[in-house]
Amino acid sequence: MSMGERIRERREALGMTRADLADALGVSRSAVGNYELDISAPKEEVLLRLFRVLDMEPNFLFQDSFPIPTASPEERKLMERYRSLSRAGRETAHTMLGALCAMQDALLEEEPASESRVIPLYTSPAAAGYASPVVGEDFTPIVVTAEVPAAAEFAVRIRGDSMEPHIADGSIVYVNHDRVSNGDVGIFCVDGEMLCKQYYRDKMGIVYLFSLNRRRADADVVFYKDSGRNLFCFGRVLLPLRPPLPKE
Repeated sequence: MSMGERIRERREALGMTRADLADALGVSRSAVGNYELDISAPKEEVLLRLFRVLDMEPNFLFQDSFPIPTASPEERKLMERYRSLSRAGRETAHTMLGALCAMQDALLEEEPASESRVIPLYTSPAAAGYASPVVGEDFTPIVVTAEVPAAAEFAVRIRGDSMEPHIADGSIVYVNHDRVSNGDVGIFCVDGEMLCKQYYRDKMGIVYLFSLNRRRADADVVFYKDSGRNLFCFGRVLLPLRPPLPKE
C-alpha cells in the first residue's frame, strides 16, 4: 500500500472528507487529492500536521512506500518533454494538471447517493471574458439533470460581456473535452490564464481567439507561429448553435 493510499484509508476511517482534512492541514482540497493519488507528497511542515491530525505514526505512513517505483518509458518521455519547456510552458503545464486534478477531486469527493452523474461547476469570479477551471479555484458539484447537456464534463460561470449575446455575463456554460474546430467556442489556457473564446486557425497556422461581442475586439488573442506563447484547450463549450465567425 502506498503512502497516498494510507492517508486516504486513515482519513476515511476517521470519518473525514477531503475538505475536512484540507482545512485541518491548511491546504487546498486539490492538494489533499494529490497526496492521496501519490501525485505529490506533503511538504515537511504539512507532513508534521498530517501526523497529528490523522493520529498516525511516521513509520506506518511510509511503510512499503519505498523504494520509489521506476518510471515507465512513457513517464520518462513526458518528464523529458516537461524539462524542455520554457518557464511559461511549465506554468501552463502546472495549470492544466491542477485543473484536471481538481475536476477529478470534485467527482471523487461528492459521490451521489444514486447513479446520478455529478460534474464540477467552477464559480469564482474572474475578469471580463475569463473562465476559471484553474488549480485552487472554488467549485460546486452539480448533478447533471435534463437541463444540462449529456456530454458535459464540467461547467464554468462566465463573467463579463466579451462573449455576449451568445454567452451573457454571469451565465453558466457546459464544457466537454472534445477538440475544437474552427468556429467552436472553447475554454483555453493562454500563458497560464483562462479564457472563453471562439477558435479559428487559418491556412498559415495562425490561431485567433475571438470575442463574440465585437465591441470587445480588444480582448481578442492572436497566436502567430513560433511566437513562443503557450496555448491549451480545456474543452469545447456546448452551445445550441455554432456562432458565426467575425467578418472583419
